[in-house]
Amino acid sequence: MDLKNPFQTSFGTFSTKDFFIVEAVDGNENSGYGESVAFPVPWYTEETVATTEHVIKDFLLPLLFKEPIRHPDEISSRFSVIRRNNMAKAAVEGAVWDLYAKRQGMSLATALGGEKHRVESGVSIGIQPSVSKLLAVMEHHLEEGYKRIKLKIKPGIDVAVIREVRHHFPDVQLMADANSAYTVQDVDILKQLDEFGLTMIEQPLGHDDIYEHSILQSQLETPICLDESINSLTDARAAVELGSCRVINLKIGRVGGLSETKKIHDFCREKNIPVWCGGMLEAGVGRAHNIAIASLPQFMYPGDISASDRYWHRDIITPPVMLQNGEIAIKDTPGIGHDIDWEALETNRIERQVHRRQ
Repeated sequence: MDLKNPFQTSFGTFSTKDFFIVEAVDGNENSGYGESVAFPVPWYTEETVATTEHVIKDFLLPLLFKEPIRHPDEISSRFSVIRRNNMAKAAVEGAVWDLYAKRQGMSLATALGGEKHRVESGVSIGIQPSVSKLLAVMEHHLEEGYKRIKLKIKPGIDVAVIREVRHHFPDVQLMADANSAYTVQDVDILKQLDEFGLTMIEQPLGHDDIYEHSILQSQLETPICLDESINSLTDARAAVELGSCRVINLKIGRVGGLSETKKIHDFCREKNIPVWCGGMLEAGVGRAHNIAIASLPQFMYPGDISASDRYWHRDIITPPVMLQNGEIAIKDTPGIGHDIDWEALETNRIERQVHRRQ
């Protein structure tokens, strides 16, 4: 699918996004849907579109078909013999969760234990060609009602940019996302961000570095939020115990599915660590899963859960995700609460494969 506008971060620029939509069908012709979030190039994690396809087809589906599933929580343990490949696992598990919720006659949010009826929405803005362009983009999204702005930063595009933004928008809930663009030697630069009252600085250091984030957090007033470093409940425990962060960004694909996301959420609730739902440029199916998980109570900041028309000319679900007063309503219909817009999906479809349990 073509993005409405290119999206630039510290590690690359995106103009299109490739997806797998996974449909799980039971013997009574009920269907559930999941979505992969991997990129074509392994710059966010080690996974790619191609490796996701390989792992799903050759390893995960044989494990899934090995014996019946009574509850979606069983899938993560069944898939545990395959190391990492969390995005592949989440795409399959998500389809089963949606199918399970539909068979139970409840919304996916309810099936996950969600308590909210609406979730607050923030927006992530990629690196812009100029500060004036950035300010214009921010103004547009704030007028749309988004309740939090996340700005991508990298060395050379950080302090001066944030200072200018704060001058024009002194009261907006603002955070900065570095996508691992800095090292601990950049502490003096990152400390300058303390003056701007940021809600958080997301993943300033290495994607696999929990220890040095603990050193950095001890020197910053601004809370550090970890993203790429948290791939499991084990990682979350280590980060919290070491004091590496004060906030955690939860992405379903990054941690391996809804079940693992719930476990991390419950741990963070016990430890009083706020979490929020990050985005991976999802199409409608993945976006609907994010909305459902963000209904859990410890999701305390607006997530990267924007309306369908934020990224897409036409989404692949109906109705599209809509923003109202900076919030998105949680559907109370069974499953993800949206149907597939098959005409839109067929317009973008490259290939279709069918795999059956023998």
